[in-house]
Amino acid sequence: MSAPALHPLRQAVTALAGVWADAGSAADLGRSELVSITRAIGSARRALDALQAEVAAAIAHESRPELGADSLAKQQGFRNTVQLIATTTGTSAGDAARLVRVGEAIAPRRDLLGESAPAKHPAVQTAVTSGALGGAAAALIVEFLDCARIGADKTLVADLERKLVDRAVGLSLDDVRRLVKRAEALLEVGELEQREEERRASRSLSMFERDGMLHLNLVTPVEEGAAIRAAIDGYVSAQFQARKDAPDGVDAGAVDADQRTVTMMRADALTLFCTHVLDCDSRMPVAGATVIVRVILEDLEAGTGAGTIDGVDQPVSVTAIRRMAASGGVIPCVLDSAGEILDWGRERRLFTRTQKLALVDRDGGCAMCGLPPNMTEVHHIRWWQRDTGPTDLSNGILLCSTCHHRIHDNGWEIRIDNADPRSGTRGRVWFIPPPHIDHTRTPRLGGRARYDTAA
Repeated sequence: MSAPALHPLRQAVTALAGVWADAGSAADLGRSELVSITRAIGSARRALDALQAEVAAAIAHESRPELGADSLAKQQGFRNTVQLIATTTGTSAGDAARLVRVGEAIAPRRDLLGESAPAKHPAVQTAVTSGALGGAAAALIVEFLDCARIGADKTLVADLERKLVDRAVGLSLDDVRRLVKRAEALLEVGELEQREEERRASRSLSMFERDGMLHLNLVTPVEEGAAIRAAIDGYVSAQFQARKDAPDGVDAGAVDADQRTVTMMRADALTLFCTHVLDCDSRMPVAGATVIVRVILEDLEAGTGAGTIDGVDQPVSVTAIRRMAASGGVIPCVLDSAGEILDWGRERRLFTRTQKLALVDRDGGCAMCGLPPNMTEVHHIRWWQRDTGPTDLSNGILLCSTCHHRIHDNGWEIRIDNADPRSGTRGRVWFIPPPHIDHTRTPRLGGRARYDTAA
């Protein structure tokens, strides 16, 4: 093994030994010493990762398939490189495969003439061999870059590699994962909407009973799941706040009686929310639960690019953001190109239960597809934020989630005619298709009037 490869490891081990030398145990260390030794352990681990990745690449080279029986892995009694490394290091096959991938990405190469060539990912190589970037973080970046190189501009990918490495140094593995997610959006912004539609098509909720328990398995896109997470986490926060803010006169034992875990509270939250749907006069205890969506103004106006949801790693398209903006409890945060806040939207008022019952008389259920009322929500025809539309009966319509998405995504328009609030006449609903569906844009009757022969 070359001396340059061992140098960062020697330095890290020397530093670690120096910090630990005067301590009998971790319990004897002061706070500053605990931090110092943690940093020294991190440096040693990153240096060891670099050495291990280099060794893994060498093992992979000596175990390449074309060597047949002379393969190093096979001579040692293993099927392949991954099995050899996983067994000898006590790691999983996945960890071993990632180690090999990093090693091959940072290993020196030779061209067809036998001359030295740069490593596959030179910026990653520099960061790993210097001990600045750990093996797990490097594996995330390498995996992303290997996929990004397919069909993408090489200069763009190289620039992105440098930026990723610079930003990843000093971050936790979770933060590096988020960083890579954002980078994916930069390269694949044109495909973001298509992938979101593919994910939406895969959404599901399965329910079954076993051993006296109801089991739920929900799979939904992050932009739609953001509201679920915000509401449930808001309920959990409220429960912990209630424990903290118990009045002085309340018995301490009573305050501590709530010994539910977070997962129990989440289950209780879902039960309470569903009960709330059946009885909308009740109030739900949620601690400021809301969903904040951030987007650049130019992207919002152009309908391109991507935005983010606070607390969610996966970027979302502007189309998804516009769709979310029609939902209650969502606050859009519009930014300029420098990231400065231009506008905090206001949380939308929801239609009341009485208003929904009145609209059932006109729409019958989903005004577009006819699903029953219990599968619909009241939506603003003129959007609350974009059009400053009021929460009035004349501006409300019953739509199921699918039809709501269809209208917003595909450019449909809605018109209500013959409505007269003074006489209680709520009029008829017309859906006007976009030109690419019907070039004449002939209005289509919706709601209960579709089935009324006297209409």
